[in-house]
Amino acid sequence: MFDALALEATLPAADLDRAKAWYQDKLGLSPTDEGDEGGVYYETGGARFLLYASTFAGTNQATAASFEVPDFDGAVATLRGSGVVFEEYDFDDFQTVDGVLELPDGRRGVWFKDSEGNILNVVSK
Repeated sequence: MFDALALEATLPAADLDRAKAWYQDKLGLSPTDEGDEGGVYYETGGARFLLYASTFAGTNQATAASFEVPDFDGAVATLRGSGVVFEEYDFDDFQTVDGVLELPDGRRGVWFKDSEGNILNVVSK
């Protein structure tokens, strides 16, 4: 039943205007639609996500959403250039170096927080 349905991420924002500015300034994304409940929708790579007002923003300590990119180095450089700071992790065999994790399958990933504390991930294809 669910295998044919699109999955949509929902990301909370304590300050929706601040979050909208962050997604525009840091990721170059503009809202594509206003949600009935006051949030805003974004579309990227054929998927969409909802950014909505919530007092629980930033409380999730796990990855909330990921972007798979064909040009990892270019994406990382663009994010760094726009002021995004990557998280550093050191969990046994999960260790970042200058914010970058080398995955066992050869792909690389970085994690960072949006203006609301949601953890986002960029991973190479």
